[in-house]
Amino acid sequence: VLLCLIPAQAATLGNIEAGHAYAKTQCAKCHSIVPDGNTSPNASAPPFQAIADTRGMTRTALFVFFRSPHATMPNLIVRGDDLDNIIAYILSLKSATAR
Repeated sequence: VLLCLIPAQAATLGNIEAGHAYAKTQCAKCHSIVPDGNTSPNASAPPFQAIADTRGMTRTALFVFFRSPHATMPNLIVRGDDLDNIIAYILSLKSATAR
């Protein structure tokens, strides 16, 4: 019975509003973090909307992304609730056509 609850809990991990607040302070310098398709301040940083709409984008994919080093990004370490929250925020931007 408990195993049936895991997918439902996993879908609700993270606080979208807290993730948006985190994105404003940590990500908006380079990425467009709003769901309107704006161009990012850094042309090489994809807008969060584009990341969310990437085919196959999941919580697991974002978790792995944030845990891996990237040559084009600062050495940003996102942990704990901040990680869950930013992932929840990014996934909340997924447009209906990308679901």
